[in-house]
Amino acid sequence: MTQLEDAIKPDKKKKRFKLRMPGAFMILFLLTVVAVIATWLIPAGAYSKLSYEPASQELKIVNPHHHVKKVPGTQKELDKMGVKIKIEQFKSGAINKPVSIPNTYERLKQHPAGLDQITSSMVKGTIEAVDIMVFILVLGGLIGVVQASGSFESGLLALTQKTKGHEFMLIAFVAILMVLGGTLCGIEEEAVAFYPVLVPIFIALGYDSIVSVGAIFLASSIGSTFSTINPFSVVIASNAAGTTFTDGLYWRIGACVVGTIFVVCYLYWYCKKIKQEPKASYAYEDKAEFEKQWSVMDQNSSSEFTLRKKIILTLFVIPFPIMVWGVMTQGWWFPVMASAFLIFTIIIMFIAGMGRYGLGEKGTVDAFVNGASSLVGVSLIIGLARGINLVLNKGLISDTILHFSSSIVQHMSGPLFIIVLLVIFFFLGFIVPSSSGLAVLSMPIFAPLADTVGIPRFVIVTTYQFGQYAMLFLAPTGLVMATLQMLNMRYSHWLKFVWPVVAFVLVFGGGLLIAQVLIYS
Repeated sequence: MTQLEDAIKPDKKKKRFKLRMPGAFMILFLLTVVAVIATWLIPAGAYSKLSYEPASQELKIVNPHHHVKKVPGTQKELDKMGVKIKIEQFKSGAINKPVSIPNTYERLKQHPAGLDQITSSMVKGTIEAVDIMVFILVLGGLIGVVQASGSFESGLLALTQKTKGHEFMLIAFVAILMVLGGTLCGIEEEAVAFYPVLVPIFIALGYDSIVSVGAIFLASSIGSTFSTINPFSVVIASNAAGTTFTDGLYWRIGACVVGTIFVVCYLYWYCKKIKQEPKASYAYEDKAEFEKQWSVMDQNSSSEFTLRKKIILTLFVIPFPIMVWGVMTQGWWFPVMASAFLIFTIIIMFIAGMGRYGLGEKGTVDAFVNGASSLVGVSLIIGLARGINLVLNKGLISDTILHFSSSIVQHMSGPLFIIVLLVIFFFLGFIVPSSSGLAVLSMPIFAPLADTVGIPRFVIVTTYQFGQYAMLFLAPTGLVMATLQMLNMRYSHWLKFVWPVVAFVLVFGGGLLIAQVLIYS
């Protein structure tokens, strides 16, 4: 055997057994097919749903057969139905989605999805997600214009010089801010807006795509996992459970502090690891492509920080704190945020296009279009993920899974009850990735079980938080795929990084829940 043959054979063997996880689009397509199959295998069923109509001050009840009944909007009527929620929560708008009515589950005629729904659900999911898609496209256009103007380079050069030797301080600062945003207002969805600002900085500091997702998405999601006053999870869940969000607040604050310390330490370990050995990066094989997409450092461009560049960079940064303020205090959602970002984008386009050294009209428009087109894939991912949920909902199997889950824990007690419930919420997080959606569907069903076990209802709310968000770090039906697509990161690389975080949430969260059960029962 020649030396050449010896060199070739190991390579062939390695290639033969190397498995690669499919990309984001293929994973979501396969999950859509699985969802369609599930509608054939899992029995259909539904709970009666309850909602409040402010105009008539009545409660509307829609039974599993879609028959509508209206009753006076009073506490007496809620008590009759076994819904342990104060009527004020409906009247104030704190609960604005239909809630499940306990003990009303009915088996229904099977609603299996046809093969045509594989594609039709993708289309309908994309249509439903158009608000966030428009926001992302506007954001992409803004990125494109700012990059084309060359405003980033000199600012980043100055920043890297000032932070040399202390690069991780910026990572820790960003992570802590994101945790605060998550625990206070559930900002993990809106966090996508921060990638254009922060990712080029992280690249300039010598970090990879894993650090970028870790400091932004992971940190904000940890904050949401240990929500203290997040209105989209703990507040609406507490209302739907018939308790107040202040119950158990000190427990959640303590858990949030521990979660913050964990995520910062974990990021520090990983950052130190790849600084010492860049090839240790979990996403090293895609490093060149990632930096090509997001790096704004260009050796051939002028590093002079002109007045034009300073103004553009300032205008680029201003919308982000405005967005945070709007979400937290004004109830802004993606259409309003898209409009706000578009205003600043248009102003920047005028400044970048005018003058002797400007980009010109065609240059700015092309930059906007190119920037927006670079994020089309991200937008489509969000739509495809929504499509999976549409298939499950139309097949009427989500409530069946909820009913089956409640029957499992109904006769349990003590620590076993809470741990099994944690696991149930973990899997429900895959089926219903919306925190507020799962809260109004599940809390009226599971919260009364706390009474039978003899524990406060806020413990059930905390269990829902830990379980669902542990899954949302992983679930392709949630925000994960869009985030990974945005940064051109493989799902397998993300799994390698995030599984210790999921284990931490389940182990630490499970231990905390057991302690609460033992103290209060």
